[in-house]
Amino acid sequence: MATKIQDRVKETIPQNFENQAVSENNSGITPWKQFFTDPNLVNLIDEALKNNQELMITLQQIEIAKSDVMYKNGKLSPTVAARLGAGIEKVGRYTSTGAGDASTDITDGKEVPENLTNFEGGLVANWEVDIWHKLRTEKQAAVAHYLSTVEGKNFVLSSLIAEVADNYYELLSLDNQLDIIHQYMDLQKKALEVAKIQKQAMAATELAVKKFEAELAKSNATEYDLKQQITEKENQINALLGRYPQPIVRTKESFMSIVPQTVYTGIPSQLLANRPDIKQAELELQSAKLDVEAARKEFYPSLEINAALGLEAFKPNYLVKMPESIAYSLVGELAGPLINKSAIQAQFKSADAKQIQALYEYDKTILSAYLDITNQMSAIKNLDQYYEMKSQEVQALDQGIDIANQLFRNMRADYLEVLMNQRDALDAKMELIEAKERQLSTVVNIYKSLGGGWK
Repeated sequence: MATKIQDRVKETIPQNFENQAVSENNSGITPWKQFFTDPNLVNLIDEALKNNQELMITLQQIEIAKSDVMYKNGKLSPTVAARLGAGIEKVGRYTSTGAGDASTDITDGKEVPENLTNFEGGLVANWEVDIWHKLRTEKQAAVAHYLSTVEGKNFVLSSLIAEVADNYYELLSLDNQLDIIHQYMDLQKKALEVAKIQKQAMAATELAVKKFEAELAKSNATEYDLKQQITEKENQINALLGRYPQPIVRTKESFMSIVPQTVYTGIPSQLLANRPDIKQAELELQSAKLDVEAARKEFYPSLEINAALGLEAFKPNYLVKMPESIAYSLVGELAGPLINKSAIQAQFKSADAKQIQALYEYDKTILSAYLDITNQMSAIKNLDQYYEMKSQEVQALDQGIDIANQLFRNMRADYLEVLMNQRDALDAKMELIEAKERQLSTVVNIYKSLGGGWK
């Protein structure tokens, strides 16, 4: 008997997301071309949807599943085939057939030849009558699997769009970090010149000059590292777009002024209808249940009907002599397993285990979706506060750099104070850029988690 399964995760899904007001407004149903407003990003996503290899592979999986539905549907109908044949036969004289042929004349005075040829042609048909609806159940399972591959394609679409957007924002972040390094290098060059002048005036030592030279060399090394990261990120986007390396069109200047889009989560039950991976897992579970039902019906007898109609004679010229050359047959057969059912039992147990596996996969997908959204909504709130604090830190440190440089020129501050202020400002600006990128990526990820992107 098949295992009775109960979906507790689906039945106990919360009424609303943690620390979120109850509202049915859901950003996941917003079409991606409305959600993303950067024209450069929209063009990249458009190209990815046309050329991405992973998406093309998924489309072929849909075709495979569709063909399986056609195959299962075909088994419900009779199979009719044309048949032509020729042969020769000699039977032993001392057999019932041989003795009968020896005492029989084909025509008056003409015995049946010892080497008897045979020529035939006609139609043959075979039909397994679906008395237990086993074949219909197999077809329903194939249809459910086909529909799950369609949802799988939608999930690939959603993931692809999110991945392109994530990488695009990371690329803009790297561009802005490179600009900050260039600004920092300009500051270091000016400070180095001041240190050299002060050394000549005996107001500073060689140590100060070497410290600024070392800091400038370190910044140069960081510049080349960022350039390499930018090249790799561009090629990562090119790979998603299914093309060879080429520059990624983008506008880096407006990156820090981008305001993350407001996201509405709706209610958790909407995930069941909006997220393609949840719908895919649900359809796979449905398919697995039907596979169990079909495997159970393998224990029942099957009814097959075989029929043939055509012409048959031992000489070709006799085929046209009718009705004597007409041959036909009609056979019905009801057969079922009696002993050694181990193969059928193994198939049934395997289908039952796959059904339970599909349930766990479905529950895991629902739970993971809920937790993803909860974590990301919390991240949005905290990142907003983090970004605000970092902005204040950068502003204060920029003011500190101006003060430190002025004091250094007037020999009222040593080189270490200038160096530490510049380093702190650099780190804060880098972290501010990364915070902006994390804000935008979190919005993209929660849009995907809500089921957005495939419409």
